[in-house]
Amino acid sequence: MIAGNASMSEPRVLYPEDRIPFGRLLPMGLQHVVAMFGATVLAPVIMGFDPQTAIFFSGIGTLIFLACTRMRVPSYLGSSFSFIGPVLAVTGGDPARIPDALCGIAAAAVLYGIAAGVTLRRGPGWIDALMPPVVTGTVVAIIGLNLAGSAVANSINADFAIRTPHDLLVAAVALATFLIAALVSIYARGFLRLLPVLIGVAVGYALAAAAGLLDPGALTAVNHAPWIGLPPFQTPRWSPPAMLAIAPVFVVLVAENKGHIAAISAYLERDLDRWLGRAYLGDAIATFVSAMGGGTPQTTYAENMGVMAITRVFSSWNFIMAASIAILLGLCPRFGLLIRTIPAPVMGGVTLILYGLIALMGVKIWMDAHVDFSDPRNLVIAGASLIVSTGLGVKGVTVGGTNIGGIAVGTVLALVVHLLLRAAPRPGEETSG
Repeated sequence: MIAGNASMSEPRVLYPEDRIPFGRLLPMGLQHVVAMFGATVLAPVIMGFDPQTAIFFSGIGTLIFLACTRMRVPSYLGSSFSFIGPVLAVTGGDPARIPDALCGIAAAAVLYGIAAGVTLRRGPGWIDALMPPVVTGTVVAIIGLNLAGSAVANSINADFAIRTPHDLLVAAVALATFLIAALVSIYARGFLRLLPVLIGVAVGYALAAAAGLLDPGALTAVNHAPWIGLPPFQTPRWSPPAMLAIAPVFVVLVAENKGHIAAISAYLERDLDRWLGRAYLGDAIATFVSAMGGGTPQTTYAENMGVMAITRVFSSWNFIMAASIAILLGLCPRFGLLIRTIPAPVMGGVTLILYGLIALMGVKIWMDAHVDFSDPRNLVIAGASLIVSTGLGVKGVTVGGTNIGGIAVGTVLALVVHLLLRAAPRPGEETSG
């Protein structure tokens, strides 16, 4: 356990069971809220869901996940981007059809729960066979690389072009935010070293305000928003077509969760595979509960893994605090809108670090498992999946009117190519290894 006066001068790993004094826990939990907030709000905005409801259920879902895993798997659950394409295919952008999409999300959660039950009964062996280190490392790297375009676009603009003094000012704020977060993580001492994202965002926000980059309309909305208010809940509407379109996405969640646990295991130097079934169950229940109330599907968040990697603090109590703050945000429209006033270049500056760390987590999985890249099969599995996913980015590919995100395509490609190559080994070999 961590005593209140424990020395923090030297960085060390804090494990899931380690407690943190409240005075330190509050800003550390808030840091995780800042890390997850942009993506957790962006996904529902794209899908047509209410962001306040999504934030509320992300907190509820995280508490469910921690309870199911007995707080042994530190993770935050936020809105899943893997569902964006299928959800939009069902709703067509019409908010009136969101209840149909909620039915499909609930169906995906049920299938996810079945996968969790099989894992709890038979162990993670079947998942290991389906997703060996070459696949899980690829999936984790895909997540980081797929988000790269978002980080750069936020740091400059959607055109990736600096043409005006305003563009230069935006890039300067992003660069300053990045440097502050990086310098704090490397050179700060004591407790400050554990708050690089929060400090980076705070300094970046101040710089953006001084540069006139804050959105006046967003600030006005904050002033007029109520302090307390329930999020707008919705319930699913029975829709077999929506179930057929959305339910299969649970496969991507299985792969993402497996990859996240592999990455956390590598950093903790602990084998968390025995908690995989419970992690699946927690994620499935969280997604089902969210769908029942009008929230987005849930998944373990790589952004928060990046925060853990850079701070080396893996205490699950961080996420109890983060989830509690998220629930309060869901009940406080004004504070939620205040967080949303964080300018794009500030978020871009910190995500340059976080998304890069996520991509490198995948590389670490390969290294720790001694994946042999002199084997052309491993090269094909990882290389093709990374290129396809990164090439598609968050825009994805549209097939017959249905959009499929780059992460989903890359994940499925890695799984399918692995299974095909394992079924047809090279001469003199039985498996791909």
